[in-house]
Amino acid sequence: MTYHPFQILGEARPSRWLVTCDHAANTVPDFVGGGTLGLPQADMDRHIAYDVGAAGVTAALAEALDAPAILSNFSRLVIDPNRGEDDPTLLMKLYDGTIIPANRHAGPEELERRLDACYRPYHRALAGLAGRRDDTVLLSIHSFTPQLRGRPPRPWQVGVLYGMDDRLAQVLLTRLRAEPDLCVGENEPYGGHLPGDAVETHAIRHGRPNVLIELRNDLIATEAGQQAWATRLAPILQEALTASAL
Repeated sequence: MTYHPFQILGEARPSRWLVTCDHAANTVPDFVGGGTLGLPQADMDRHIAYDVGAAGVTAALAEALDAPAILSNFSRLVIDPNRGEDDPTLLMKLYDGTIIPANRHAGPEELERRLDACYRPYHRALAGLAGRRDDTVLLSIHSFTPQLRGRPPRPWQVGVLYGMDDRLAQVLLTRLRAEPDLCVGENEPYGGHLPGDAVETHAIRHGRPNVLIELRNDLIATEAGQQAWATRLAPILQEALTASAL
């Protein structure tokens, strides 16, 4: 079977929205360590390998917004598509206390091989989708673990992240904070900007409205949870975009 480093859903859908999922899968292609990074399956099934639940939310949100979506098909531990090519964390050797055996001795040649096979095809496809119309709005979906090892629990259910362009994010934050049952993080649990990240590359550099949403992964671990959050977020996102007048 031919390996494809990304999946596109609803390419012909007409919405301004483009929904992306950089960390959709925990796939390790056969050309990387024979299909394994040397980690037990329990580690591959947790947040260090991919964004748990994010793919399901992305697919459901894209359908609800009548928008195309692009999802990666390689683990963030193979190579991280939400990093610039010169980012030292592009190929992680240690993550949340876990050593990645197949990456420990990976040098420049191996990095270049993974860039060509996984990272660059994903970004070329994303760029093509983002350029399909002049008024694209980029919506990036991620998830986060409720607690990193040795760290305090994270109280937020949803985080809204932004970098140098907060036009849509601030309107969305106001709208989400009006929901009485939500604990909303602003640039939590992470800061919203890394130089060369996917949002900067495909939205900020082109002046496109954008926002990154982080959902706590225990809330979207099931298909029912993924659908529920997509159903809840879709009208809120539409309201925020309209109110922003972008």
